[in-house]
Amino acid sequence: MRWVALTAVAPAAWGANYYVTHEFLPPDSPLYGAALRALPAGLVLLGLCRQRPRGVWWWRSAVLGLLNVSVFFVLVYAASQLLPTSIASTVMAVSPLAMMLIAWVLVSERPGIAHLAGAAIGLGGVCLMLLTGTGEVSVPGVLASAAAMLVSSFGYILTKRWNTGTDVLASTAWQLTAGGLFLLPVAAAVEGPPPALSTPALLAFGYVTLVATALAFAVWFTGLRHLPVGTVGLVGLLNPVTGVLLGTAVAGEVLTVQQLCGLALVLVGVVLGRPTRTGRRGGSRTPLQPAPDKHPTRESSTAIPHEDQGTREQGAAPTACRDE
Repeated sequence: MRWVALTAVAPAAWGANYYVTHEFLPPDSPLYGAALRALPAGLVLLGLCRQRPRGVWWWRSAVLGLLNVSVFFVLVYAASQLLPTSIASTVMAVSPLAMMLIAWVLVSERPGIAHLAGAAIGLGGVCLMLLTGTGEVSVPGVLASAAAMLVSSFGYILTKRWNTGTDVLASTAWQLTAGGLFLLPVAAAVEGPPPALSTPALLAFGYVTLVATALAFAVWFTGLRHLPVGTVGLVGLLNPVTGVLLGTAVAGEVLTVQQLCGLALVLVGVVLGRPTRTGRRGGSRTPLQPAPDKHPTRESSTAIPHEDQGTREQGAAPTACRDE
C-alpha cells in the first residue's frame, strides 16, 4: 500500500494546482504558463540526476514531452482558467477508464472486474459533481479538460511501456525539459514577451513547478512502474476530490448534497482499485511484460526490473540517480 500512498501525492497536488492556476497565474498566457511550469521542473530534476538521454531515449523523450507536457500543460492551463476548480478537476476523473483501455492495447494489461467497477462508480460520482454544480459551465473549458485527459492517458501508458529499465527521475526530467523547450519558442511567437509576474504569481509558480510538476510527476511515474494501470488510474480520482474540497474550503464554491454523494462514490472507486497481495483482484490477469528495448541504454543494466501484477509489493525504492 505504500506505493499507493506515494502515488496519491500526485493527484492531490494536481487537484490543488487547478485552484492555484485559476486564482494566481495570468489568465491570458497559457503557453508561457505551461513553459514556466515545465522547464524549471525539468532542470531541477536534471540537476539531481545529472543524466542525459541515450540512444532511443532522445526521440522517446521528445514524444513523451510533447504529449505529457507541452500539449497537456497548455490544455490544463486553459481549462483551469475557463472552469471552476471543482469542474476542471472532475473532468479529468474519466482518465482511469481511458488508461485501462489504452493499457490493454499497448501493454497487454487487461483491466480486472474490480478496476472496471471502480471506474464505473467513480464516473458516476463525476457525473453527480458535474451535473449538479452551481453556475454556468464553459463548453470550451470542458473540451480542453477532456482533451487533456485523453492526451495524458495515452502519454502515461507510453511512459509505462517505454520506462522499463530506465531511471524514473531521469526519464521524468527528460520529458519535462523537452516539453518546456518545445513550448518556449511557440509562446514567444504567439504571446510575445513574457508576462509581468507579481509576487503572489511567482510564489504560485514555485508551487506549480516544484510540487505539482517535479514532485508529482516523479511519484506518478514511479507508481506506474510498481502498480497496475487500473490501480494508478483510480488513485487519480483523488484529483477531483482535492479540487472540489479545496474549491469549497478556499475559493468559496458551493458544495451541494449531490456533489457530496459524488465525492463518496469517487472514494469507493479508489478503494475498489487498491492492489491485493495476490495481485488478482476481480479476475484480472497478470500483465505481459513489455518487449525489451532493441537499443538498451547504459542505465538498463542496473535499473530495477518491471514488477508484474502478481508479485508482492517490493520495499525497494526506484533506481537511484548516478552522477555522470
